[in-house]
Amino acid sequence: MAEAAGLREHRFVRLPDLREASDIPETVFEGLPPTYIPLRNPIFYSFAASYAEETGASVIVGGHNKDDAEVFEDVSDEFFSRLQGALRAGSVRLRRQRLQILRPLRRRTKAEVLKLASAVGVPFELTWSCHKDGQSHCMSCAGCASRIQAFSEARLSDPLTSAHRKIT
Repeated sequence: MAEAAGLREHRFVRLPDLREASDIPETVFEGLPPTYIPLRNPIFYSFAASYAEETGASVIVGGHNKDDAEVFEDVSDEFFSRLQGALRAGSVRLRRQRLQILRPLRRRTKAEVLKLASAVGVPFELTWSCHKDGQSHCMSCAGCASRIQAFSEARLSDPLTSAHRKIT
C-alpha cells in the first residue's frame, strides 16, 4: 500500500507484545469486542508523534470512522483533544509546531468511507481488514465480517471477497 501511494519513507514498527482482550486470561474488558487491544490508539499515536517530532511534521492524520467511535473510547473527540494536548506538553518541538491530530473520517460510517475511497481510486485489493496473521484474509473474523458488511452497505464489490470465493 505504501508503495502504491508513493510514500517517500515507510517504517515498520513491530509490537509483538500487544494482545487482544480475548488473548488475555481472566480479562477485565467486559463489554468490549474480543479484538480490543488495551490502549492501542494511544500507543500508535505516540509512535506517530515521535516520528512527527523527528521529522518536523505538524500534523498526524488518523483514519478512524464513526463506527469505531461507537465501540472504542479511544476514538472519541474528547480523547483526541486530550491526547493532542499531552503530546504537545511532552515535547517542546511539537508544542512549537502546534501539533494537530486530524481525523477527517470521524463523522462517516465505514460504508461512507468506502464510497469515498472508491471515488478516489483506493486499491481495495491492497487493503487489510483481517485480525489474523496470514497471506490472505480469513473472511470469518470480526474485522473481515465488518469489511463484508461495509462493502455490502456501500453497494460496492470487494475484490477480496471475489478472490476468496474463487479460492474456496
